[in-house]
Amino acid sequence: MIKNFKWLFIVAIAFTACNNDDDVVADPNSVDGKPLTAGTADFTKYVALGDSFAAGFSDNALFIEGQKGAYPNILAQKFALVGGGEFKTPFMNDNIGGFIGQTPRLYLATLPDGSLVPAPVSGTPTTNPTTILSGTFGNMGIPGAKSFHLVAPGYGSSAGNPYFTRFASSATTTVIADALAQNPTFFSLWIGGNDVLGYATTGGDGSNPITPTATFDVAYNSLISQLVAGGRKGVIANLPYVNTLPFFTTVPTNPIPGVSSAQAAQLNQLFGGINAALAANSLPSRFSTILADDGNPSTKESNPLLIVDESLVNISTQITAALTPLYGPAGAAYVGNLYGQARHARNTTGDSDYILLTTRSLISPPNNIQPGIPSGLESFSIRGVTYPLQDSAVLTAAEASEIKVATDAYNITIQNAASENNLAFFDAKAVMNALISPTGISGNGFTLKSTFVTGGAFSLDGVHPSPRGYALIANKFLEAINTKYGSNFKGVNYGDYRILFPAVL
Repeated sequence: MIKNFKWLFIVAIAFTACNNDDDVVADPNSVDGKPLTAGTADFTKYVALGDSFAAGFSDNALFIEGQKGAYPNILAQKFALVGGGEFKTPFMNDNIGGFIGQTPRLYLATLPDGSLVPAPVSGTPTTNPTTILSGTFGNMGIPGAKSFHLVAPGYGSSAGNPYFTRFASSATTTVIADALAQNPTFFSLWIGGNDVLGYATTGGDGSNPITPTATFDVAYNSLISQLVAGGRKGVIANLPYVNTLPFFTTVPTNPIPGVSSAQAAQLNQLFGGINAALAANSLPSRFSTILADDGNPSTKESNPLLIVDESLVNISTQITAALTPLYGPAGAAYVGNLYGQARHARNTTGDSDYILLTTRSLISPPNNIQPGIPSGLESFSIRGVTYPLQDSAVLTAAEASEIKVATDAYNITIQNAASENNLAFFDAKAVMNALISPTGISGNGFTLKSTFVTGGAFSLDGVHPSPRGYALIANKFLEAINTKYGSNFKGVNYGDYRILFPAVL
């Protein structure tokens, strides 16, 4: 009898063990179903350094709901599952967006004719940049910040950046100093976009120059050396080409519909004459043939935009001389100056111009008439058709090439920093290349592309991500962290994040 009891006891133990194995439940927070782990990283105190992307800027403004969905906030929520501590954000006062006196955030408004256009939400911003917030903040994303700004004393002063002024520990501190004062155990750093973006969004007009590579290198390497001191771990990201953002790719180079036959003949005579003069001086032609409207809506012609390209040889003197018999000395001089460095925009692989998203309003009738044209020369007043779009309205192929050269140099520095310091690396350039591809990036039953409005990845300003775009970025950061440190964070579901913010939040 005792033997039978012993046998039953052994069977019971074995049965219980089998049941325990069968009852193991996969961890829903991990990417592999195994228990969630931080791996070799310590997420106890996370600090995020960066620019408007880190801040959660969206729809041309910073506002509360946008900040909540910033990629560092999403990361911090994941880190909290493995011991990550409090992560504070310097929230704005409202969901209208921006500071007092600034234009509110954008939303997609419906016009009486049913068309959809970005427009400012109603209301007045209430956030005062001079109202100083107390405490420290893990999210140190600062809209407008360039690489060297993060190491610049006084960036939080009244003469510095108002977004940083609100939460800087003092007027003389630096961003990196305030970050390190929190004794972080883990950091993220994504900086450098604004080092070329300001130049790009102003059409390379010189008002916001590209940061020299040497300046970027010194600033970036200084940031990294301070952040990794003591063996601190983190994740850094490289930079996509900013001219691949919807801000630069939405408006085509040939949006001008076919003109009247008489106007086409007049323009072709003018542009053909200038091309002939260029050829006589062994210079390449600058102007295309202007097409007339053939009256068939299905084959409505589109003509290229007329733009200024300051990299061209200035032939204003030659044009003035040729047109003096027609327009007189003063009129010919005006036209000569107008067309001396003008050409038609082009969209050629490897040699394309980029029309800024904000330029769309300049070339849309009835707002496409340039004021101040001399009497008798009114035919030269149509922007993009007879009046060349000025430097600030277009990023030319030559200017885009300058951005590419700078971005490539920055990325070498960033990649070297990741390799030399054994940091996690998020290849943002590769992600952007995927977003601009025909297939985009798919996940959770959704496909994200860079296409303005309909692509789902970008907000209405054409530069900053949408809520779902920020979710994508957060997931890519998590993938990089998992790969480097052996953690197994599961990314967020894109379906939980909207594409665009509504008018009222």
